[in-house]
Amino acid sequence: MKRFVVVLLTIGLLVSPSWAKSRTGQATQKTPAAGTSKPATRPENQDPYKAFIVVEALTGQVIEEHNAHLRWPPASITKLMLTLIVVDKVESGQVRLTDTVTVSVEASKMGGSQVFLEPGEAFSLEEMMQAVLVASANDAAYAVGEFIAGSREGIVEMMNEKAKALGMSDTVFWSMHGLPPSKGQEPDLTSCHDLAILSRELLKYPKVLEWTSIQSAPFRGGRFVMNSHNRLLGRMTGLDGLKTGYYQEAGYNMAATAERNGLRLIAVVMGSPGARIRDRAVEEKLKKGFSRYEMVPVVKKGEPVGKVIQVSGAKQKTLQGVAADGFTYLLPRGKRDLIQTEVLLPEKLKAKITQGQRLGEMVIRYDKETIGKIDIVSPEQIEKSGLFSRIFD
Repeated sequence: MKRFVVVLLTIGLLVSPSWAKSRTGQATQKTPAAGTSKPATRPENQDPYKAFIVVEALTGQVIEEHNAHLRWPPASITKLMLTLIVVDKVESGQVRLTDTVTVSVEASKMGGSQVFLEPGEAFSLEEMMQAVLVASANDAAYAVGEFIAGSREGIVEMMNEKAKALGMSDTVFWSMHGLPPSKGQEPDLTSCHDLAILSRELLKYPKVLEWTSIQSAPFRGGRFVMNSHNRLLGRMTGLDGLKTGYYQEAGYNMAATAERNGLRLIAVVMGSPGARIRDRAVEEKLKKGFSRYEMVPVVKKGEPVGKVIQVSGAKQKTLQGVAADGFTYLLPRGKRDLIQTEVLLPEKLKAKITQGQRLGEMVIRYDKETIGKIDIVSPEQIEKSGLFSRIFD
């Protein structure tokens, strides 16, 4: 009996390492999940990021930046460009959020963060986009890319074309999900500057913030719960997006946006050595921006501007122009008095005057430097009077 036990123990010791190695081999066939690799211990003197930028969302004015054009792997923030392609297609009517996205074999094989899609499963585009932006699901991103463009190559080409059109000169995409490249492949690359451009473009679509502000959502009818990787949601007042990203070589990245008192800021941080360090940096940058700056409305669209203009050759003898567009400017707090405006208009005009006709312009200056010009236009059409009236005039 003792001999039998000894034999069993010996077999166990011989087999166990082999079994463990086999299991490990299976696990490493898939790309490591975002956030699962254990980073090295951070030295005390290590920088909290490689690069960052903070911009005002409406105008793109840069508040603060460091290494803003450093080309760096965005990791899962790559999915924001996929999102822009999708909302563009929805806006133009080429696809609908109710359309069905069917999962391919290739999509189901995506590793990292996922919602564990199976080949042949079908979900609405809306459900898939929630999976992409809430759970950062790589399998859902692949499936959406195939649905939009027909193939991985097709969606990547569309993403690069869009980046070029937006002037994202630091950017090149090789994937629609941002996973680390396999052997022989190139990594996705971008910069804080370019991600700020992308973020501003995404903010034109309310649906994007609707998705990125979700902290937790059900999937597959509630059998699977998706949790956002953005830990600042619900923690920082006004923060409602946009996307985090991580893999070991890229470090911890984030493109974030928040709004307070009519001021919306975008902060992009790349290459942080830890998730908490990244989150703290983003929060500090945004809070600093809100405390030091404010959006000052100079003129509203349609607001009467300047003096009354005399009109000859018409029954209506006077006209007051209005601003063709609104103008709002980001200013350091307490500097409103440095905004000056100059209105350039003629003394008289002859009829006929059409609605929307340019009458002159408003020049806007900050500390004597021109920061903008707004056309002044006619709010109405003024017809010529009859011949007798014109002779009498």
